[in-house]
Amino acid sequence: MDWQQGGTSVMEISHRGEAFMRVAAEAEADLRELMSIPANYKVLFLQGGASAQFALVPMNLTTASSTVDYVNTGHWSNRAMAEAKRYCRVHVAADAGGGYSRVPAMSELKFSDGAAYAHYTPNETIGGVEFGYIPMPRGAPLVADMSSSILSRAVDVAKFGLIYAGAQKNIGPAGLTIVIVREDLIGRARADTPRVFDYEQIAEHGSMLNTPPTFAWYAAGLVFKWLKRSGGVAAAEERNRLKAEKLYAAIDNSQIYRNPVAKDSRSRMNVTFTLRKPEWDLSFLEQAARAGLKNLNGHRVAGGMRASLYNAMPLAGVEALIEFMREFERTHS
Repeated sequence: MDWQQGGTSVMEISHRGEAFMRVAAEAEADLRELMSIPANYKVLFLQGGASAQFALVPMNLTTASSTVDYVNTGHWSNRAMAEAKRYCRVHVAADAGGGYSRVPAMSELKFSDGAAYAHYTPNETIGGVEFGYIPMPRGAPLVADMSSSILSRAVDVAKFGLIYAGAQKNIGPAGLTIVIVREDLIGRARADTPRVFDYEQIAEHGSMLNTPPTFAWYAAGLVFKWLKRSGGVAAAEERNRLKAEKLYAAIDNSQIYRNPVAKDSRSRMNVTFTLRKPEWDLSFLEQAARAGLKNLNGHRVAGGMRASLYNAMPLAGVEALIEFMREFERTHS
């Protein structure tokens, strides 16, 4: 409420004032350091969530006659693909289909020649599948929706033309979206693209073309500093690997829990599982809540259970869940 002894909250100061401009610049610098973002990439701080980028990417990178490649591995890549179809031709480079329980092998990806870009979702939060590799399209810029995996593991930004991510998983409060875009890809927006959706206009104004989500930007900056103090992305990756391994081991070694995802496609961020008897679901959730374990129900389109292990979840939280799962199994075997 009294930010830096100035008598006001950080939410009250002008987003174009010197004080907030320092906040913004520092947050961008810290993110660039954490992800080793090359100098020829712009970092944009936007509104609208990742779902808005489903439209903004084709609006900024295609014409009506363009063809784009999409890899469909789950709910969110399917949503992104459906939105792109409103703006250009979509070629499906691979479709995991069915229950979305695996990531296609690199050899299964059939990219088209001359695509404006190739899009994939490295981690699917609902199905709990994650790519263990970076696709290699035929000369087209690679676009990735990293909403649920950004900052959870090291990535080579130079392999991507554009990365976008909603903040609400690993960055900070909902309301902020990060776009990391190679400079040669901006300035291509369609003539009818609103200025506030034009990457070039946003970049030229330092993400201040209109009033940005200032508090979410400020909070993201605090998270970036926390990550730096905690050892950076490499240390976060190791913590996430350990958390996921422990939980998957508990599931695999049980008699009543099952994870439907192929082992080489399992997500480190979103561990999905089902109980042997679906009628136990409600009891599991109620007892878990009483034990202080919340938000374990699966997404409404998938059902079952889902434990999200984003960066802020400590190992102790995972261990508490495993202990509860074992006790629940003991009383339901």
